[in-house]
Amino acid sequence: MSRLAGKVALVTGAARGQGRAHAVTLAREGADVVAVDIDAQVATVPYDTAREDDLRETAAAVEALDRRILARTADVRSSAALAEVVAEGLDAFGQIDVLVANAGVFSQAPFWEMDEQTWDDVLDVNLKGVWRCMKAVAPHMVGRRSGSIVLTSSVNGFRGNPGAAHYAASKHGVLGLMRSAALELGPHRVRVNAVCPGLVDTPMVNWPGLYDRMAGRPGGTRADFEAAALHYGILGGQGGLPPETVADAAAWLASDGAWAVTGQAIAVDAGHLALPGFNPAPLAP
Repeated sequence: MSRLAGKVALVTGAARGQGRAHAVTLAREGADVVAVDIDAQVATVPYDTAREDDLRETAAAVEALDRRILARTADVRSSAALAEVVAEGLDAFGQIDVLVANAGVFSQAPFWEMDEQTWDDVLDVNLKGVWRCMKAVAPHMVGRRSGSIVLTSSVNGFRGNPGAAHYAASKHGVLGLMRSAALELGPHRVRVNAVCPGLVDTPMVNWPGLYDRMAGRPGGTRADFEAAALHYGILGGQGGLPPETVADAAAWLASDGAWAVTGQAIAVDAGHLALPGFNPAPLAP
């Protein structure tokens, strides 16, 4: 397939999980890739964050598809680092046609027990980091009067998440940012959309605290996660989604096939948002 032949895509959070799926899928569609991820632990995040070795694996996977890749460690909490990567990408490839602003983190605690650093880290990566990435590429796209920006929000961009209010707030914010940027960039023929994943099987959900949450008790296991995931969507037999499912949607939004699509939030959630829902903890009268 070659829907993105001749294009260059910048992907953040590209070292593993959903970000790696984006990088590899875009490469399979014909794009060259600028891949960015952190090489450090975010202190308040309860699972291991990406390392340079992970990013090298992504680079190898892209190169195996006979596409070019510039892989760099950078933190989306640093505008200077992102500006440097964009400049290097433009020097290497001459253009950046696509941005997939995917980098994100998760943690959980009741909002009234959460310390400010935990709140700030999630908002700084998930929302302000997305803004920094857009800010870094927008002048180039405006100058060329061409570009597609795809932001990673979440089904939590549409509804609350008890125990992760900061995460839901960040993902709601991404949708507000997307819609505002679509209005600002539309006259310059730059499109801005968002993908809103449901339960995607990545390192972000594979750690003991999330297993406990899915099990509804301490001591949760991967088996508990898999059993609970079957109840998440409405497609029979579908549990946690492979990250490539979201990457396929992002690749379409990035392509000229979606030339008339902007300002849209596309849920990739096996129908989760269509569920009527229920009160998980009713109180007796």
